[in-house]
Amino acid sequence: MKDILLDADGMTLKDLAAIARQGIKVQLTKDSEKRIAKARKLVEQWVQEEKAVYGVTTGFGALSDVSISREDSRRLQENILMSHAAGVGDILDNETVRAIMALRIKDLARGYSGIRLETVRHLIRLLNEGVCPVVPKKGSVGASGDLVPLAHLSLVLIGQGEAFYNGQRISGLEALQKCGLKPLRLEAAEGLALINGTQVMTAIGGLAVYDALRLSKTTDIAAALSLEVLMGSRTEFDPRIHHVRPHPGQAAAADNMYRITRNSEIISSHKDCSRIQDAYTLRCSPQVHGASKDAIDYADNVVETEMNSATNNPLILPESGEFLLGGNFHGQPIALAMDFLCIAVSELANISERRIERLVNPNLSGLPAFLVKDGGLNSGFMIAQYTAASLVSENKVLSHPASVDSIPTSANKEDHVSMGTIAASKCMEVVKNTEHVTAIELLCGAQAMDLFTNMKPGEGTLAAYRVIREGVPYLESDRILSKDIATVKRLMQSGKVLKAVEKKVGKLR
Repeated sequence: MKDILLDADGMTLKDLAAIARQGIKVQLTKDSEKRIAKARKLVEQWVQEEKAVYGVTTGFGALSDVSISREDSRRLQENILMSHAAGVGDILDNETVRAIMALRIKDLARGYSGIRLETVRHLIRLLNEGVCPVVPKKGSVGASGDLVPLAHLSLVLIGQGEAFYNGQRISGLEALQKCGLKPLRLEAAEGLALINGTQVMTAIGGLAVYDALRLSKTTDIAAALSLEVLMGSRTEFDPRIHHVRPHPGQAAAADNMYRITRNSEIISSHKDCSRIQDAYTLRCSPQVHGASKDAIDYADNVVETEMNSATNNPLILPESGEFLLGGNFHGQPIALAMDFLCIAVSELANISERRIERLVNPNLSGLPAFLVKDGGLNSGFMIAQYTAASLVSENKVLSHPASVDSIPTSANKEDHVSMGTIAASKCMEVVKNTEHVTAIELLCGAQAMDLFTNMKPGEGTLAAYRVIREGVPYLESDRILSKDIATVKRLMQSGKVLKAVEKKVGKLR
Protein backbone atom coordinates (compact mmCIF):
# COMPACT_ATOMS: atom_id res chain seq x y z
CA MET A 1 0.00 0.00 0.00
CA LYS A 2 1.23 3.50 -0.85
CA ASP A 3 2.07 6.12 1.75
CA ILE A 4 -1.01 7.90 3.09
CA LEU A 5 -0.98 11.63 2.35
CA LEU A 6 -2.04 13.81 5.26
CA ASP A 7 -3.71 17.07 4.34
CA ALA A 8 -6.35 19.34 5.85
CA ASP A 9 -9.17 16.83 5.26
CA GLY A 10 -9.92 13.39 3.89
CA MET A 11 -8.54 10.99 6.51
CA THR A 12 -10.71 7.88 7.07
CA LEU A 13 -10.95 5.15 9.68
CA LYS A 14 -9.54 2.78 7.10
CA ASP A 15 -6.47 5.03 6.79
CA LEU A 16 -6.10 5.15 10.56
CA ALA A 17 -6.28 1.36 10.90
CA ALA A 18 -3.78 0.87 8.05
CA ILE A 19 -1.25 3.20 9.67
CA ALA A 20 -1.76 1.73 13.14
CA ARG A 21 -1.93 -1.97 12.29
CA GLN A 22 -0.22 -2.47 8.95
CA GLY A 23 2.71 -0.10 9.40
CA ILE A 24 1.70 2.09 6.43
CA LYS A 25 3.81 5.26 6.23
CA VAL A 26 2.59 8.85 5.98
CA GLN A 27 3.72 12.07 4.39
CA LEU A 28 2.48 15.63 4.22
CA THR A 29 1.08 17.20 1.08
CA LYS A 30 2.78 20.29 -0.33
CA ASP A 31 -0.25 22.36 0.61
CA SER A 32 0.03 21.22 4.22
CA GLU A 33 3.69 22.16 4.34
CA LYS A 34 2.83 25.64 3.05
CA ARG A 35 0.08 26.11 5.66
CA ILE A 36 2.36 25.01 8.49
CA ALA A 37 5.10 27.41 7.34
CA LYS A 38 2.70 30.37 7.04
CA ALA A 39 1.36 29.91 10.57
CA ARG A 40 4.89 29.53 11.93
CA LYS A 41 5.98 32.78 10.34
CA LEU A 42 3.20 34.58 12.18
CA VAL A 43 4.21 33.07 15.53
CA GLU A 44 7.81 34.17 15.03
CA GLN A 45 6.58 37.70 14.27
CA TRP A 46 4.60 37.80 17.52
CA VAL A 47 7.56 36.56 19.52
CA GLN A 48 9.72 39.35 18.06
CA GLU A 49 7.04 41.88 18.96
CA GLU A 50 6.68 40.33 22.46
CA LYS A 51 2.94 40.18 21.89
CA ALA A 52 0.92 38.46 24.62
CA VAL A 53 -0.18 35.15 23.09
CA TYR A 54 -1.39 32.29 25.27
CA GLY A 55 1.10 29.45 25.48
CA VAL A 56 3.57 31.31 23.27
CA THR A 57 4.59 34.24 25.46
CA THR A 58 2.55 33.29 28.54
CA GLY A 59 2.27 30.38 30.93
CA PHE A 60 -0.38 27.66 30.66
CA GLY A 61 -3.76 26.99 32.20
CA ALA A 62 -4.20 28.87 35.47
CA LEU A 63 -0.75 30.44 34.84
CA SER A 64 -1.84 32.09 31.59
CA ASP A 65 -1.46 35.57 33.08
CA VAL A 66 2.28 35.03 33.64
CA SER A 67 4.38 36.64 30.90
CA ILE A 68 7.34 34.71 29.51
CA SER A 69 10.34 36.57 28.11
CA ARG A 70 11.84 35.82 24.69
CA GLU A 71 14.86 34.40 26.45
CA ASP A 72 12.75 31.91 28.41
CA SER A 73 10.40 30.87 25.59
CA ARG A 74 12.52 27.86 24.58
CA ARG A 75 12.81 26.65 28.14
CA LEU A 76 9.03 27.04 28.51
CA GLN A 77 8.40 24.60 25.65
CA GLU A 78 10.54 21.86 27.14
CA ASN A 79 9.15 22.52 30.60
CA ILE A 80 5.61 21.93 29.41
CA LEU A 81 6.54 18.50 28.06
CA MET A 82 8.38 17.46 31.22
CA SER A 83 5.83 18.86 33.69
CA HIS A 84 2.86 17.41 31.83
CA ALA A 85 4.42 13.94 31.49
CA ALA A 86 2.74 12.75 34.68
CA GLY A 87 1.06 9.59 33.38
CA VAL A 88 0.78 6.37 35.38
CA GLY A 89 -0.25 2.74 34.99
CA ASP A 90 0.13 0.32 32.12
CA ILE A 91 1.31 1.61 28.76
CA LEU A 92 -0.62 1.90 25.52
CA ASP A 93 0.05 -0.77 22.91
CA ASN A 94 2.09 0.09 19.82
CA GLU A 95 -0.92 0.05 17.49
CA THR A 96 -2.67 2.69 19.54
CA VAL A 97 0.47 4.83 19.81
CA ARG A 98 0.93 4.72 16.03
CA ALA A 99 -2.68 5.84 15.62
CA ILE A 100 -2.10 8.71 18.05
CA MET A 101 1.04 9.82 16.20
CA ALA A 102 -0.79 9.75 12.87
CA LEU A 103 -3.66 11.84 14.22
CA ARG A 104 -1.32 14.34 15.88
CA ILE A 105 0.49 14.81 12.54
CA LYS A 106 -2.89 15.07 10.81
CA ASP A 107 -4.01 17.86 13.15
CA LEU A 108 -0.74 19.75 12.70
CA ALA A 109 -1.07 19.32 8.93
CA ARG A 110 -4.08 21.62 8.97
CA GLY A 111 -1.73 24.52 9.71
CA TYR A 112 -3.41 26.15 12.70
CA SER A 113 -0.90 25.29 15.45
CA GLY A 114 2.12 27.52 14.76
CA ILE A 115 4.55 24.60 14.97
CA ARG A 116 7.69 24.44 12.79
CA LEU A 117 7.67 22.20 9.74
CA GLU A 118 10.93 20.66 10.96
CA THR A 119 9.21 19.45 14.15
CA VAL A 120 6.35 17.86 12.23
CA ARG A 121 8.85 16.14 9.94
CA HIS A 122 10.64 14.70 12.96
CA LEU A 123 7.37 13.23 14.21
CA ILE A 124 6.66 11.76 10.76
CA ARG A 125 10.15 10.24 10.67
CA LEU A 126 9.59 8.53 14.03
CA LEU A 127 6.27 7.10 12.87
CA ASN A 128 7.61 5.91 9.53
CA GLU A 129 10.70 4.33 11.10
CA GLY A 130 8.55 2.32 13.53
CA VAL A 131 9.46 4.19 16.72
CA CYS A 132 6.64 3.97 19.29
CA PRO A 133 7.01 6.25 22.31
CA VAL A 134 6.16 4.75 25.70
CA VAL A 135 2.85 6.32 26.71
CA PRO A 136 1.10 5.52 30.03
CA LYS A 137 -2.61 4.82 29.72
CA LYS A 138 -3.78 6.92 32.64
CA GLY A 139 -3.67 10.63 33.34
CA SER A 140 -5.88 12.37 30.79
CA VAL A 141 -9.13 14.09 31.79
CA GLY A 142 -9.98 14.80 28.16
CA ALA A 143 -9.96 18.60 28.15
CA SER A 144 -7.15 20.96 27.24
CA GLY A 145 -6.69 17.90 25.11
CA ASP A 146 -4.95 14.69 26.06
CA LEU A 147 -2.16 16.63 27.72
CA VAL A 148 -0.54 13.89 29.79
CA PRO A 149 -0.22 11.08 27.20
CA LEU A 150 0.68 13.51 24.40
CA ALA A 151 3.44 14.95 26.58
CA HIS A 152 4.91 11.47 27.08
CA LEU A 153 4.73 10.87 23.33
CA SER A 154 6.44 14.18 22.53
CA LEU A 155 9.30 13.72 24.99
CA VAL A 156 11.06 11.49 22.48
CA LEU A 157 11.38 14.43 20.08
CA ILE A 158 13.64 16.20 22.57
CA GLY A 159 15.64 13.07 23.39
CA GLN A 160 13.83 12.25 26.60
CA GLY A 161 11.28 9.65 27.63
CA GLU A 162 11.32 6.10 26.27
CA ALA A 163 10.26 4.31 23.10
CA PHE A 164 9.94 0.88 21.56
CA TYR A 165 12.00 0.15 18.48
CA ASN A 166 12.14 -3.30 16.87
CA GLY A 167 10.58 -4.77 20.00
CA GLN A 168 13.14 -3.25 22.37
CA ARG A 169 12.38 -0.60 24.98
CA ILE A 170 15.05 2.08 24.73
CA SER A 171 15.59 5.68 25.75
CA GLY A 172 14.13 8.52 23.69
CA LEU A 173 17.64 9.64 22.77
CA GLU A 174 18.56 6.16 21.49
CA ALA A 175 15.33 6.06 19.47
CA LEU A 176 16.25 9.31 17.74
CA GLN A 177 19.73 8.00 17.00
CA LYS A 178 18.25 4.84 15.44
CA CYS A 179 16.45 7.14 13.00
CA GLY A 180 19.49 9.29 12.33
CA LEU A 181 17.93 12.26 14.14
CA LYS A 182 19.16 14.67 16.80
CA PRO A 183 17.02 15.93 19.69
CA LEU A 184 14.94 18.95 18.75
CA ARG A 185 15.31 22.24 20.53
CA LEU A 186 11.72 23.39 20.64
CA GLU A 187 10.91 26.98 19.79
CA ALA A 188 8.08 29.23 20.97
CA ALA A 189 4.57 27.68 20.84
CA GLU A 190 5.79 24.19 19.93
CA GLY A 191 5.43 22.43 23.27
CA LEU A 192 1.79 23.45 23.53
CA ALA A 193 1.18 22.65 19.85
CA LEU A 194 2.39 19.08 20.42
CA ILE A 195 0.18 18.29 23.42
CA ASN A 196 -2.98 20.39 22.99
CA GLY A 197 -5.45 18.11 21.20
CA THR A 198 -7.82 15.14 21.40
CA GLN A 199 -5.69 12.65 19.52
CA VAL A 200 -5.40 9.96 22.23
CA MET A 201 -9.13 9.58 22.79
CA THR A 202 -9.75 9.86 19.05
CA ALA A 203 -7.14 7.21 18.21
CA ILE A 204 -8.49 4.71 20.75
CA GLY A 205 -12.05 5.57 19.79
CA GLY A 206 -11.31 5.38 16.07
CA LEU A 207 -9.89 1.88 16.31
CA ALA A 208 -12.84 0.85 18.51
CA VAL A 209 -15.31 2.13 15.91
CA TYR A 210 -13.40 0.43 13.09
CA ASP A 211 -13.60 -2.89 14.94
CA ALA A 212 -17.24 -2.34 15.93
CA LEU A 213 -18.27 -1.81 12.31
CA ARG A 214 -16.91 -5.25 11.39
CA LEU A 215 -18.20 -6.79 14.61
CA SER A 216 -21.80 -5.70 14.00
CA LYS A 217 -21.81 -7.55 10.66
CA THR A 218 -20.21 -10.63 12.21
CA THR A 219 -22.84 -10.62 14.95
CA ASP A 220 -25.52 -10.73 12.23
CA ILE A 221 -23.78 -13.85 10.87
CA ALA A 222 -23.70 -15.45 14.34
CA ALA A 223 -27.38 -14.66 14.91
CA ALA A 224 -28.39 -16.11 11.55
CA LEU A 225 -26.47 -19.31 12.30
CA SER A 226 -28.10 -19.60 15.74
CA LEU A 227 -31.55 -18.98 14.28
CA GLU A 228 -31.15 -21.83 11.82
CA VAL A 229 -30.04 -24.46 14.33
CA LEU A 230 -32.68 -23.30 16.84
CA MET A 231 -35.35 -23.92 14.22
CA GLY A 232 -36.21 -20.24 13.95
CA SER A 233 -38.27 -18.53 11.31
CA ARG A 234 -37.00 -16.34 8.52
CA THR A 235 -40.21 -14.31 8.56
CA GLU A 236 -38.77 -11.79 11.03
CA PHE A 237 -36.34 -10.67 8.32
CA ASP A 238 -39.12 -9.90 5.81
CA PRO A 239 -38.41 -6.40 4.43
CA ARG A 240 -42.07 -5.42 4.76
CA ILE A 241 -41.74 -5.51 8.56
CA HIS A 242 -38.85 -3.08 8.50
CA HIS A 243 -40.32 -0.83 5.82
CA VAL A 244 -43.02 0.32 8.26
CA ARG A 245 -40.44 1.12 10.96
CA PRO A 246 -37.68 2.57 8.82
CA HIS A 247 -34.70 2.80 11.12
CA PRO A 248 -31.68 2.37 8.80
CA GLY A 249 -29.77 -0.03 11.03
CA GLN A 250 -32.80 -2.24 11.59
CA ALA A 251 -33.40 -2.55 7.86
CA ALA A 252 -29.71 -3.28 7.28
CA ALA A 253 -29.57 -6.00 9.95
CA ALA A 254 -32.74 -7.66 8.63
CA ASP A 255 -31.47 -7.55 5.06
CA ASN A 256 -28.13 -9.02 6.14
CA MET A 257 -29.73 -11.96 7.93
CA TYR A 258 -32.31 -12.46 5.18
CA ARG A 259 -29.50 -12.91 2.65
CA ILE A 260 -27.26 -14.93 4.99
CA THR A 261 -30.02 -17.53 5.46
CA ARG A 262 -30.99 -17.56 1.77
CA ASN A 263 -31.86 -21.03 0.38
CA SER A 264 -31.74 -22.65 3.81
CA GLU A 265 -33.14 -26.17 3.66
CA ILE A 266 -33.19 -26.20 7.47
CA ILE A 267 -35.57 -23.25 7.70
CA SER A 268 -37.71 -24.54 4.82
CA SER A 269 -38.07 -27.91 6.55
CA HIS A 270 -40.11 -26.52 9.44
CA LYS A 271 -42.11 -23.71 7.85
CA ASP A 272 -45.39 -25.48 8.69
CA CYS A 273 -44.48 -26.37 12.30
CA SER A 274 -46.73 -25.46 15.23
CA ARG A 275 -44.49 -22.81 16.80
CA ILE A 276 -46.22 -19.42 16.53
CA GLN A 277 -43.31 -17.07 17.26
CA ASP A 278 -39.60 -17.22 18.05
CA ALA A 279 -38.03 -15.91 21.25
CA TYR A 280 -37.00 -12.26 21.24
CA THR A 281 -33.30 -13.01 20.85
CA LEU A 282 -34.13 -14.43 17.41
CA ARG A 283 -37.27 -12.56 16.39
CA CYS A 284 -36.08 -9.12 17.52
CA SER A 285 -32.47 -9.54 16.40
CA PRO A 286 -32.88 -7.03 13.52
CA GLN A 287 -34.31 -4.43 15.90
CA VAL A 288 -31.60 -4.92 18.55
CA HIS A 289 -28.66 -5.30 16.16
CA GLY A 290 -30.03 -2.47 14.05
CA ALA A 291 -30.20 0.02 16.91
CA SER A 292 -26.56 -0.77 17.67
CA LYS A 293 -25.66 -0.29 13.99
CA ASP A 294 -27.20 3.18 14.05
CA ALA A 295 -25.22 4.03 17.19
CA ILE A 296 -22.00 2.74 15.60
CA ASP A 297 -22.67 4.85 12.51
CA TYR A 298 -23.15 7.90 14.75
CA ALA A 299 -19.83 7.23 16.49
CA ASP A 300 -18.17 6.70 13.11
CA ASN A 301 -19.33 10.11 11.93
CA VAL A 302 -18.17 11.86 15.12
CA VAL A 303 -14.75 10.21 15.08
CA GLU A 304 -14.07 10.92 11.40
CA THR A 305 -15.10 14.55 11.94
CA GLU A 306 -12.69 14.80 14.87
CA MET A 307 -9.90 13.12 12.90
CA ASN A 308 -10.16 15.91 10.33
CA SER A 309 -10.42 18.79 12.82
CA ALA A 310 -8.04 21.31 14.35
CA THR A 311 -8.02 20.90 18.14
CA ASN A 312 -5.25 23.28 19.16
CA ASN A 313 -5.50 26.37 21.36
CA PRO A 314 -4.65 29.00 20.35
CA LEU A 315 -5.66 28.60 16.70
CA ILE A 316 -3.31 30.54 14.44
CA LEU A 317 -5.05 32.13 11.43
CA PRO A 318 -2.33 33.30 9.02
CA GLU A 319 -4.83 34.57 6.43
CA SER A 320 -6.06 37.27 8.80
CA GLY A 321 -2.93 37.54 10.94
CA GLU A 322 -4.91 36.64 14.07
CA PHE A 323 -5.02 34.03 16.77
CA LEU A 324 -8.18 32.82 18.46
CA LEU A 325 -8.51 31.36 21.94
CA GLY A 326 -11.20 28.71 22.16
CA GLY A 327 -11.98 25.21 23.33
CA ASN A 328 -11.59 22.84 20.39
CA PHE A 329 -9.40 20.68 22.63
CA HIS A 330 -12.44 19.74 24.74
CA GLY A 331 -13.24 16.06 24.19
CA GLN A 332 -16.99 16.18 24.80
CA PRO A 333 -18.00 15.06 21.26
CA ILE A 334 -15.75 11.99 21.50
CA ALA A 335 -16.71 11.32 25.12
CA LEU A 336 -20.44 11.18 24.39
CA ALA A 337 -19.93 9.13 21.22
CA MET A 338 -17.75 6.60 23.05
CA ASP A 339 -20.22 6.24 25.92
CA PHE A 340 -23.00 5.67 23.38
CA LEU A 341 -20.86 3.17 21.47
CA CYS A 342 -20.06 1.36 24.73
CA ILE A 343 -23.76 0.79 25.36
CA ALA A 344 -24.47 -0.17 21.75
CA VAL A 345 -21.73 -2.80 21.55
CA SER A 346 -22.62 -4.12 25.02
CA GLU A 347 -26.12 -4.80 23.69
CA LEU A 348 -24.68 -6.90 20.87
CA ALA A 349 -22.96 -9.00 23.53
CA ASN A 350 -26.08 -9.16 25.71
CA ILE A 351 -28.31 -10.61 23.02
CA SER A 352 -25.55 -12.89 21.74
CA GLU A 353 -25.05 -14.40 25.20
CA ARG A 354 -28.79 -15.12 25.47
CA ARG A 355 -28.66 -16.96 22.15
CA ILE A 356 -25.68 -18.94 23.46
CA GLU A 357 -27.79 -19.94 26.45
CA ARG A 358 -30.57 -21.11 24.14
CA LEU A 359 -28.05 -23.16 22.16
CA VAL A 360 -26.53 -24.98 25.14
CA ASN A 361 -29.76 -25.44 27.13
CA PRO A 362 -31.52 -28.65 25.98
CA ASN A 363 -34.85 -27.40 27.34
CA LEU A 364 -34.72 -24.51 24.88
CA SER A 365 -32.83 -25.97 21.93
CA GLY A 366 -33.97 -29.55 21.57
CA LEU A 367 -30.28 -30.38 21.06
CA PRO A 368 -27.99 -32.48 23.29
CA ALA A 369 -27.16 -30.74 26.56
CA PHE A 370 -24.27 -28.31 26.13
CA LEU A 371 -23.92 -29.42 22.51
CA VAL A 372 -21.88 -32.54 23.22
CA LYS A 373 -22.37 -36.30 23.15
CA ASP A 374 -21.94 -38.31 26.34
CA GLY A 375 -23.07 -35.42 28.55
CA GLY A 376 -21.91 -35.90 32.11
CA LEU A 377 -18.63 -37.39 31.04
CA ASN A 378 -18.26 -34.34 28.81
CA SER A 379 -19.27 -30.80 29.78
CA GLY A 380 -19.13 -29.52 26.21
CA PHE A 381 -19.88 -25.81 25.93
CA MET A 382 -21.28 -25.44 29.45
CA ILE A 383 -18.46 -23.23 30.71
CA ALA A 384 -18.13 -21.29 27.45
CA GLN A 385 -21.54 -19.85 28.33
CA TYR A 386 -20.16 -18.93 31.78
CA THR A 387 -17.38 -17.00 30.05
CA ALA A 388 -19.89 -15.17 27.87
CA ALA A 389 -21.98 -14.35 30.96
CA SER A 390 -18.89 -13.01 32.72
CA LEU A 391 -17.97 -10.82 29.76
CA VAL A 392 -21.43 -9.31 29.35
CA SER A 393 -21.57 -8.58 33.07
CA GLU A 394 -18.20 -6.80 32.84
CA ASN A 395 -19.51 -4.84 29.84
CA LYS A 396 -22.47 -3.63 31.91
CA VAL A 397 -20.10 -2.17 34.49
CA LEU A 398 -17.94 -0.58 31.78
CA SER A 399 -21.02 0.96 30.13
CA HIS A 400 -21.48 3.44 32.96
CA PRO A 401 -20.90 6.77 31.16
CA ALA A 402 -17.57 8.48 31.79
CA SER A 403 -18.75 11.74 30.23
CA VAL A 404 -21.09 12.61 33.13
CA ASP A 405 -18.20 12.60 35.59
CA SER A 406 -16.44 15.95 35.26
CA ILE A 407 -13.95 17.15 37.87
CA PRO A 408 -12.23 20.58 37.92
CA THR A 409 -8.50 20.93 37.18
CA SER A 410 -5.85 23.68 36.93
CA ALA A 411 -6.97 25.71 39.97
CA ASN A 412 -10.55 25.63 38.65
CA LYS A 413 -9.62 27.37 35.40
CA GLU A 414 -10.52 24.13 33.64
CA ASP A 415 -13.75 23.58 35.54
CA HIS A 416 -15.47 21.16 33.17
CA VAL A 417 -13.66 18.26 31.53
CA SER A 418 -14.89 15.44 29.29
CA MET A 419 -13.21 12.24 30.52
CA GLY A 420 -13.23 11.30 26.84
CA THR A 421 -10.08 9.20 27.03
CA ILE A 422 -11.56 7.09 29.82
CA ALA A 423 -14.73 6.69 27.73
CA ALA A 424 -12.71 5.59 24.69
CA SER A 425 -10.53 3.18 26.67
CA LYS A 426 -13.43 1.37 28.30
CA CYS A 427 -15.24 1.31 24.96
CA MET A 428 -12.32 -0.51 23.36
CA GLU A 429 -12.44 -3.04 26.21
CA VAL A 430 -16.16 -3.59 25.59
CA VAL A 431 -15.49 -4.18 21.88
CA LYS A 432 -12.83 -6.79 22.72
CA ASN A 433 -15.15 -8.52 25.20
CA THR A 434 -17.96 -8.59 22.67
CA GLU A 435 -15.69 -10.09 20.03
CA HIS A 436 -15.09 -12.97 22.44
CA VAL A 437 -18.82 -13.41 23.09
CA THR A 438 -19.58 -13.46 19.36
CA ALA A 439 -16.77 -15.98 18.83
CA ILE A 440 -18.40 -18.25 21.42
CA GLU A 441 -21.77 -17.95 19.67
CA LEU A 442 -20.18 -18.86 16.34
CA LEU A 443 -18.48 -21.87 17.94
CA CYS A 444 -21.74 -23.04 19.47
CA GLY A 445 -23.62 -22.48 16.22
CA ALA A 446 -21.11 -24.52 14.24
CA GLN A 447 -21.22 -27.32 16.82
CA ALA A 448 -25.01 -27.35 16.74
CA MET A 449 -24.93 -27.50 12.94
CA ASP A 450 -22.90 -30.69 13.14
CA LEU A 451 -25.26 -32.20 15.71
CA PHE A 452 -28.43 -31.02 14.12
CA THR A 453 -28.96 -32.20 10.59
CA ASN A 454 -27.61 -33.20 7.22
CA MET A 455 -29.82 -30.63 5.54
CA LYS A 456 -28.10 -27.76 3.79
CA PRO A 457 -27.95 -24.46 5.72
CA GLY A 458 -28.27 -21.00 4.20
CA GLU A 459 -25.66 -19.81 1.72
CA GLY A 460 -24.10 -17.36 4.19
CA THR A 461 -24.27 -19.56 7.26
CA LEU A 462 -22.68 -22.43 5.34
CA ALA A 463 -19.80 -20.15 4.29
CA ALA A 464 -19.26 -19.06 7.91
CA TYR A 465 -19.46 -22.66 9.14
CA ARG A 466 -16.78 -23.78 6.68
CA VAL A 467 -14.36 -21.02 7.77
CA ILE A 468 -14.88 -21.93 11.42
CA ARG A 469 -14.28 -25.60 10.70
CA GLU A 470 -11.06 -24.77 8.85
CA GLY A 471 -9.70 -23.45 12.15
CA VAL A 472 -11.58 -25.44 14.79
CA PRO A 473 -12.63 -29.11 14.51
CA TYR A 474 -15.92 -30.54 15.75
CA LEU A 475 -15.95 -31.09 19.53
CA GLU A 476 -16.20 -34.87 19.90
CA SER A 477 -15.14 -34.80 23.55
CA ASP A 478 -13.92 -32.19 26.01
CA ARG A 479 -10.80 -30.18 25.20
CA ILE A 480 -9.39 -26.77 26.16
CA LEU A 481 -11.95 -24.32 24.77
CA SER A 482 -9.98 -21.11 25.27
CA LYS A 483 -7.84 -22.05 22.28
CA ASP A 484 -10.92 -22.56 20.11
CA ILE A 485 -12.40 -19.23 21.20
CA ALA A 486 -9.13 -17.45 20.43
CA THR A 487 -8.96 -19.08 16.99
CA VAL A 488 -12.47 -18.00 16.03
CA LYS A 489 -11.79 -14.51 17.32
CA ARG A 490 -8.73 -14.31 15.06
CA LEU A 491 -10.83 -15.49 12.11
CA MET A 492 -13.29 -12.71 12.89
CA GLN A 493 -10.66 -10.00 13.35
CA SER A 494 -8.86 -10.94 10.15
CA GLY A 495 -12.13 -10.49 8.29
CA LYS A 496 -12.00 -14.07 7.01
CA VAL A 497 -15.46 -15.01 8.29
CA LEU A 498 -17.02 -11.83 6.93
CA LYS A 499 -15.30 -12.08 3.55
CA ALA A 500 -16.41 -15.69 3.08
CA VAL A 501 -20.03 -14.80 3.79
CA GLU A 502 -19.97 -11.68 1.61
CA LYS A 503 -18.53 -13.69 -1.26
CA LYS A 504 -21.72 -15.78 -1.19
CA VAL A 505 -24.43 -13.26 -0.36
CA GLY A 506 -23.00 -9.85 -1.27
CA LYS A 507 -21.79 -6.95 0.85
CA LEU A 508 -23.24 -6.83 4.35
CA ARG A 509 -24.23 -3.51 5.87
